[in-house]
Amino acid sequence: MSVQTYLVLIYADEGDWDAADEATKAEYYRQHGDYDDQAADYGVTFLAGEALQPVATAVTLRRSGQDATITDGPFAETAEQLGGFYLVTAPNREAVLKHAMLLPEYTIEVREILPM
Repeated sequence: MSVQTYLVLIYADEGDWDAADEATKAEYYRQHGDYDDQAADYGVTFLAGEALQPVATAVTLRRSGQDATITDGPFAETAEQLGGFYLVTAPNREAVLKHAMLLPEYTIEVREILPM
């Protein structure tokens, strides 16, 4: 069986997380646990995954030839911020999307990794 590699990007409003009570945060952690525990049921294998520090800690580097501009903050101002990711393998994109339904109500972007 052939497998592809996908990046599952998780976007959410950091303010919602900051305002959430402990019970809500515990439920989100439980859903991430279900996502982790049920990966094999979807043919998904984890290669990596991490939560990210708040967007205020981001630094953006823009290169032009040998020149670079370094700016504090994210590349783009958006309503939702990139909060974490999973790098997975799966037989197809549909399996990744079905598996991602186990995650909390985030905006999820799934991108296939370009083979090099």
